Amino acid sequence: MKKTEAEGSPSQLIDARIEELNDWRGETLARVRALIKQADPEVVEEWKWRGVPVWSHAGIICTGETYRNYVKLTFAKGASLEDPSGLFNASLEGSTRRAIDIREGEEINEEGFTTLIRAAVALNASRVRGR
Repeated sequence: MKKTEAEGSPSQLIDARIEELNDWRGETLARVRALIKQADPEVVEEWKWRGVPVWSHAGIICTGETYRNYVKLTFAKGASLEDPSGLFNASLEGSTRRAIDIREGEEINEEGFTTLIRAAVALNASRVRGR
């Protein structure tokens, strides 16, 4: 049974989504969530757009959408981030966002992903300070 937004905090709703998936997509979402929290202990978890996990710090860092064949991590300001590890593999044509599509069996470059998270937080913080 799906939880409604009235039935829990964003963190609880993300927990429920991971449990509900009960497959490699849930495991992947749980792993990237842990990496995000490790990279930025002050990250805020949100639940937006009727069921999308969102991680924010001075603005949106990234979203975590799950599809049948992949987990999509969309970085709100990804086009402005350096990606030395070449993790961005989707939404490359846009002028603002960039995404990482992770398919079943693919390994996450944890060091590169952590670097991207920290860069996104720094970019958000610099834009807030610059106002």
